[in-house]
Amino acid sequence: MHITALAGGVGGARFVRGLRHHLDITGLAGSTVTVVANTGDDITLFGLRVCPDVDTLLYTLGGGVHEGQGWGRAEESHRVQGELAAYGAVPQWFGLGDLDIGTHVVRSQWLGQGASLSEVTARLAARWGLPDKHIRLLPMTDVPVETHVVVDDPEGDGQRAIHFQEWWVRHQAAIPAHRFVVAGLDRATAAPGVLDAIRRADVVLLPPSNPVVSIGIILGVPGVRDALRGTAAPVVGVSPLISGRPVRGHADACLAAIGVEVTAQAVGELYEDFLDGWLVDPVDASTTLRRARVEVFDGPLLMSDVAATARIAAHALDLAAAVPA
Repeated sequence: MHITALAGGVGGARFVRGLRHHLDITGLAGSTVTVVANTGDDITLFGLRVCPDVDTLLYTLGGGVHEGQGWGRAEESHRVQGELAAYGAVPQWFGLGDLDIGTHVVRSQWLGQGASLSEVTARLAARWGLPDKHIRLLPMTDVPVETHVVVDDPEGDGQRAIHFQEWWVRHQAAIPAHRFVVAGLDRATAAPGVLDAIRRADVVLLPPSNPVVSIGIILGVPGVRDALRGTAAPVVGVSPLISGRPVRGHADACLAAIGVEVTAQAVGELYEDFLDGWLVDPVDASTTLRRARVEVFDGPLLMSDVAATARIAAHALDLAAAVPA
């Protein structure tokens, strides 16, 4: 099988890891998984280019993630960040671990030498052994894209835009967002291989990633949504909400900012122009979509461990197989 997944950070990474586990234990080890990663979270800190979702995918799928956090490196230290703080370097609200900084240094060096983000990501993926696991990791675009959040200016009567990472990490999405502005998306093109991965897939999966600032940003790249509409592959998504609450993160705050109801039904409707199947938790069994087949998972839709996530991924593949050709 050739499977393509559109993924954000923690939720997407854990789902793909479970998917890979399912394939490996069911005689489908030769199947390939292409992951199209959101790069709208990218940010430059201390002169280094940081790609949070790409890095979370690298570390999770490569076996080096901090499992408790779901992001960052295992057995990490923060001496460099502490030294930066001693010098008064800002910002300090985004923690960079010493091992993690190695990734950002080499990425920034290669980008500075003229390599594209796709080329850099392929080199990083090779270091983490992803090709050996039949996983291909692609950024959604090689064009620098950054998501910003428009919030009330606490020092005035107007509004101001702050980087998504500041809103998400520093403020924990507690400041109401008026809207999201994605700088660079208007001139972005899909990275090499992205559209072909969607068009030529046997199955396309949407993990339970944030529908607004992860999946939604990928869908904003010109050509991606059209490729999803046009692919012959069944497109199946997994709800990121259970009874109106995010499985992880702040999807509720993001949906509220764009005026979408915080339900599995409403999220499915965001994708309904290309979605063929929608997997929901038993508490959301009343969900109905006009075009897509809705199926209820046979237990809590929680990625509590690799085995549980593999079972969810298996159900998503079963749902894809049940979609009429």
